[in-house]
This record gives sequence, C-alpha cells and structure tokens, in this order.
Amino acid sequence: MTGSTLDHDVALEWVRRWDAQQERYIADREERFRVIGDVVAHVCRDVTAPLVADLGCGPGSLTTRLRGRVGGRVVGLDADPFLLGLAKAADPEGEYEHADLTGSGWLDLVGGSWDAAVSTTALHWIAPERLAEVYRAVASRLRPGGVLVNGDHLREEQPALRTLAEHVRDERARRAGVVGNEDWRAWWEAARADERLTTVFTEEEMAAKGSGHGNGLSARQHGELLRAAGFSEVGTVWQHGDDHVLVAVR
Repeated sequence: MTGSTLDHDVALEWVRRWDAQQERYIADREERFRVIGDVVAHVCRDVTAPLVADLGCGPGSLTTRLRGRVGGRVVGLDADPFLLGLAKAADPEGEYEHADLTGSGWLDLVGGSWDAAVSTTALHWIAPERLAEVYRAVASRLRPGGVLVNGDHLREEQPALRTLAEHVRDERARRAGVVGNEDWRAWWEAARADERLTTVFTEEEMAAKGSGHGNGLSARQHGELLRAAGFSEVGTVWQHGDDHVLVAVR
C-alpha cells in the first residue's frame, strides 16, 4: 500500500460492486451465503464463542455475513492485498489476515480450535495436490463435529449432465436478470482506473490474480480428498445447476 488510507465509503462502494459482479456468475449467491450460514449456525448452536475461518475471503462478503449470523470470531484469510484492503476498510470491525493457502503458517493466523471453516469460489484455484494439504491442515484444526463448508461451481463428471447443469445455471442467471451485470475483467479494469483506489494501492497490489477456471474438480473428487484428509462424512446439502454447497464433517 502507498501509505494513504482507503475511505470506508469508497471501500463499501467497491465491495457492493464486487457482489453485483459476482452475481453475474452465481445468480443465487445470496442464497448460497444463507445456506452456508445455516450450516455454520447449526454446528455452532451450543458454542458460546464460535471460531470460524473464511478461506479465500476476498473483500469479505461472506465473512461479514457470517459474523452477523453466528457471532464469535470469523477470521477472513486471503492472499490478494487489494481485495483484503477493501475488506478491512469496508468492515473495520472484522478480522482479516493476509494468508497464502498454498504456503505455510496461515493456520496460526487464526489459532485455536475451529468450529468451522468456510470458502466460496476460492478453493477451485488451488491445484489438487496442494488442496489435499489444505484439507489436511483444516482437519487438524477443526474440533470433532466441526465442518468445512465449500460453496462453488463443481464440475459434473458425466458430459450430458454437465451440459444440463450448466444450462440450468445459465437459465437461472437469465431469469434473475444478472447476465448484464459487470463482468470480472471489467470490474478489475474499472478499479485500476479509480484514482481513489490507485492513491492507496500499488499497481502490483491491484493486479488481478485469477486466470482460467482452476482445478476443475468434481464433488466426488473433492469428497475423496476430504475423506483422505480425515473427514468422516462428506456430501452436498444444497445445489442449483453446477453450484454446490459441499459440507465435510470432522
């Protein structure tokens, strides 16, 4: 960062714009968030001060919603300095840490025994062999009965069903009226043109990190990695088209 401070209202504006941009790809994004909250709230129903880690939190969209839902500590972790900076400025009462899930030491940024770990549209960026390590690391920190909850587009392995799942997703987006929303690339280009941001973040910090469509793992393949990591039960609790909320119980 340049040393300047990001204005709270500017950060909120860009987080809201991020949310609208993401809905172009996930028309039922808010419902997905609510389902994840349902799972975490149920698991934490008898816990006085829950501890939840949000893996790949981006600008904090899920982190803030979960904290309002379950209380306790919800710690957002992300490797992108710009998105993390937006989260911190938009949600100054939140807890956010710079963390590379493909590296080491990130577990200690949260500490303690976790009740839940959550992630949305982030774990698909991690190569399968490294994702297996992430799953083992999370399992080592979750208490018995704790959960890992992952909301993401998960590839359907059967080709005809994959086509149908993608069609259902696209038709839902059309009905929801989000197909005309700003896309991912346009959002980043607009952010890099906003002097209110470029006076705070360096050009390197504002370089978009994503590329391609990630590891392409199916729900079954995630399940295999999760069971191998020590989770006792794995299954989908919500699905629309190829959009899943996958839950693994420690």
